[in-house]
Amino acid sequence: MTTQSVADGRTAFIEQSLHVGDPVADAVIVELDEFGAAGRRLLNEGLRGGLASLADAPPAIAALLRESEATPDWVDTERLAAGETAFLSVEPLWTQIVLSVGSLLPGYSTPRIARVLTGTGRLVNTTQRRLQETGKWLNSVTLPGGMLPGAPGYVDTVQVRLMHARVRATNMRHGWDTGALGVPINQADVARTWLDFTYSPFIALEKLGVTFTDEELLGLYRHWHYVAHLMGVDPVFYRDVVDHQQAGEWYHAIEAVSDSPDENAVALSSSLLEVVTRMLSELALKTPLPLTQDLVAAFARRILGDQLCDQLGIAQTDLVPLVDLLAERNAQTRRWQRASPEAWQQALEENIGVRRFLVDLTEGATTYQQNLA
Repeated sequence: MTTQSVADGRTAFIEQSLHVGDPVADAVIVELDEFGAAGRRLLNEGLRGGLASLADAPPAIAALLRESEATPDWVDTERLAAGETAFLSVEPLWTQIVLSVGSLLPGYSTPRIARVLTGTGRLVNTTQRRLQETGKWLNSVTLPGGMLPGAPGYVDTVQVRLMHARVRATNMRHGWDTGALGVPINQADVARTWLDFTYSPFIALEKLGVTFTDEELLGLYRHWHYVAHLMGVDPVFYRDVVDHQQAGEWYHAIEAVSDSPDENAVALSSSLLEVVTRMLSELALKTPLPLTQDLVAAFARRILGDQLCDQLGIAQTDLVPLVDLLAERNAQTRRWQRASPEAWQQALEENIGVRRFLVDLTEGATTYQQNLA
């Protein structure tokens, strides 16, 4: 049980973190602007080959690479080599649904985050591409070996960190109101994003009948501790988080210092749901568009609750009971797989194969790669 003094201390830390960016990554952006293409080339080479592979790295780039390569002693490299098995055990269809409805949608509901994202123009205008890039990154960091130094998930995660720094610098140059909004993509927002890839989707999966053991959840959080390290998240936010209860305390505390969804959040949510509905209708569920719209709304209401869905303008639907039936089917499948090691291993291998295919399916450079091109 959390005491009032602990809760008050957490709130004070979050409020302070609203005004803290990422000094290590922010210094790299200044250096990249100074050195141009040569600096970006050095950084990319260092991410893949290590700082030792560079003859003469500028100080900020060297500091970032040194920090990224200094694997903390609490990191289990065997687990990194094996991938994040709790995530990989889930059929990709359901992770796609909870990524969009259970992770991105509540993240977009935070006005600070929504203001940054609508400011880039990309999430309203090219939402499908953004979803593909997010999925590519997520699969890269969870596939076996993806988070080992120099591997795709490792490189992509540091590149995402630097993309955040670039967006932060751009917003600060264009009159961002730090007094009212805090620093753009501040430490609290990045911690919230981390929770939107750990706590939020796994809570959503459990509401859809895909449950996990305590050991699996412990492995999940330990894997994502390392992701947070590479993302530049303050360790106070994540190092002691080993289960949903602890993660939920941070999640709700961050929510408590956030305003209700505004017009930016509603615009982002509408764009996201439109794209997700079309993708599910055409590619995954292959159901008629009107039925898929109702299904997506039902998923959202089962996962997020009516209050937030009403705030985001998500339609009412009579299909929530159908989601409950799908959840029971998932629960039965999960029980059968756990009872049969062969079935569990087969599902794991099939899911890994699909995820590798999805990574390769994303054509061209991602936004976070283009930032360092």
